[in-house]
Amino acid sequence: MKLIIINGPNLNLLGTREPDTYGNQNFEDYFSKLQFQFRDAELSHFQSNIEGELIDELQKADNEFDGIILNAAAYTHTSIGIGDAVKAISTPVVEVHISNTFSREKFRHKSYISPNAKGVILGFGLQSYDLAISSFIKG
Repeated sequence: MKLIIINGPNLNLLGTREPDTYGNQNFEDYFSKLQFQFRDAELSHFQSNIEGELIDELQKADNEFDGIILNAAAYTHTSIGIGDAVKAISTPVVEVHISNTFSREKFRHKSYISPNAKGVILGFGLQSYDLAISSFIKG
């Protein structure tokens, strides 16, 4: 199984940004743990703070991967373009959020991705990524 994690803005700051919300671990270290934990899967990841680059990566990943795990971060709530990209591709997408977006500011309650995602996982910290990977592996 070939999966890609696509992370949006500010997720490059994991480990230092708002540790009460996002934890103390950086994504690179966590990704290494995911690779060890899911040795039977081929895992890749991509991060950008730029909306268009995320759209390009979604389109590039289409049909190259068995699944996409997308944490579009704040773009989840603002980007019709990313929502349209998810709708336009055939590779299934699981939307992931580290925090429970429904326990945060009201503007974070709207997702342009969810209507076209295979599923949504949120609020389990970095373990949200584990759950998303498992959802693809276990079908």
